Amino acid sequence: MRKLCLLAALISPLACAQVVSVETNSLMRLPNTASTLQLERLEVADYGTLLIPSNVTEVTVGELHLGRDARIAIVPSEQALVLKVSRAELAEGSQITARGAPGTYLKAARSGRNLDLQIKALNAPQLSVDARGGAGAPGFVGLDGANGQAPGCTWGQAGRGADGSNGSDGQPGAPGALVRLEVPRDYPAQQIKVEIAGGVGGAAGPGGKPGAGGKSKGCFVYKADGGKSGHAGADGQPGPAGVAGSVTIQRL
Repeated sequence: MRKLCLLAALISPLACAQVVSVETNSLMRLPNTASTLQLERLEVADYGTLLIPSNVTEVTVGELHLGRDARIAIVPSEQALVLKVSRAELAEGSQITARGAPGTYLKAARSGRNLDLQIKALNAPQLSVDARGGAGAPGFVGLDGANGQAPGCTWGQAGRGADGSNGSDGQPGAPGALVRLEVPRDYPAQQIKVEIAGGVGGAAGPGGKPGAGGKSKGCFVYKADGGKSGHAGADGQPGPAGVAGSVTIQRL
């Protein structure tokens, strides 16, 4: 019955109230068939993770319970997520994460997802939100230089090794998210921790290795000297860090 209720609510978010539970040490991903969800109760047990897809833009929860080191992980998206909670019980080490994705050689880093979080009643040793930007992609490694040709016995000069090419610069880190919090007036400010730093820049690409010179060769009449090795390519520069996001806190 619970599964049927969940399916109906995903098709029409107001069809029926639902309870979603994530077991200890497990991961559950909400279906991406609806952009708006309404949950009567959401429970994530110790060390469990609930994944909110990128197309979901609003989640309303009656009662939220996060166990020890439990996570609500929000997939990066250009669209902000609105998370409204009537009552929340958060255990030690629990966290809501809206971090950006790190860059790769094919894709740029993604920024932290903008988040509008409203909690009307909160009982927690700490409200922790991580919305940092993704790390930049590393620079490309320079190409190694080719080895020089060995001398022949009809000519006496070995080829010089080619220089390695330079490594490329690391890519920029992505920006941190814009986070807006609405929390109870009596919840201590020192127990609110929000991380919105930009992602670290990508590592510099190392320069290519030098090519070895042609090896010396002893011939019947004379000995041909070996060639000189090339020079190593220069390393690139680390990428710049992404810009920080911002945090706005409003008391209910």
